[in-house]
Amino acid sequence: DRRSTTDCLFKFLGAPIAWCCEKQVVVALSSCEVENIAGSYAACQAIWLDSVLKMSVDAEKPMQLLVDNRSAINLAKNPVSHGRSKHIETRFHFLREQVNDGRLELVYYPTELQIADVLTKSLKRDRFEKLRAELGMVSLRN
Repeated sequence: DRRSTTDCLFKFLGAPIAWCCEKQVVVALSSCEVENIAGSYAACQAIWLDSVLKMSVDAEKPMQLLVDNRSAINLAKNPVSHGRSKHIETRFHFLREQVNDGRLELVYYPTELQIADVLTKSLKRDRFEKLRAELGMVSLRN
């Protein structure tokens, strides 16, 4: 069906506290758009988690979203220079709004280090085991 899969993983104090994996609702036309859609979805989840955490923890700086696509980061920070983004549905500009309001910070994080990839991608055994360990999971078999 040509729809991409969004995956996100949220950690608090080094431990995973929430994660998701689902098909995107639209067919994206570029990897930048795929990441923008995923970022908007993750932004919604992050804002909700932030409101829940603020009940017991006072966070001063914005939450960070680790994104592995520089074009998506640039689009969220400076939409004026991206004439090719006119086709992206308005609801997916939520990410840009949250970044501009200072609630979220987008940080480039290379694909090789994206822990959430273990949720959606076929991985070689060594990479799977590395990401699984980063999640804090261990194999019961040796």
